[in-house]
Amino acid sequence: MAEGLLGHALHEAGVEHIEISSAGLDALVGYPAEKIAQDLLLAQGVDISAHRARQLNRDLMRWADLVLVMEKAQLTAVEYWDPAAKGKIYRLGQWGDFDVPDPYKKPDEVFEHSLELITRGVSDWLTKLRE
Repeated sequence: MAEGLLGHALHEAGVEHIEISSAGLDALVGYPAEKIAQDLLLAQGVDISAHRARQLNRDLMRWADLVLVMEKAQLTAVEYWDPAAKGKIYRLGQWGDFDVPDPYKKPDEVFEHSLELITRGVSDWLTKLRE
């Protein structure tokens, strides 16, 4: 959801030179986003139906200038896994000091709450990226 929202927000803001990519620590490689995630974003005009999960790897870490994670535990895990990336890994909720809970296989309400937090984090990062 975060990749779709951030990409959409950047496009809407006229920022076309930033490339967005998504990967997970425990991703079910090749699987699409859950139906509820697709539906929630589509209601906001963001189509993530083509998204397929992929695993985070060192090539992606080296490619990225900025790595956004959802939770403090993920930040710690990624820094441990790839110490060279330390300093470019932040939480999506960095500026509001919040984590985004993983809604995978949870009730729709958890997806809705996560989406609210993701939206807030994307808005905060969009402001920072414009600076």
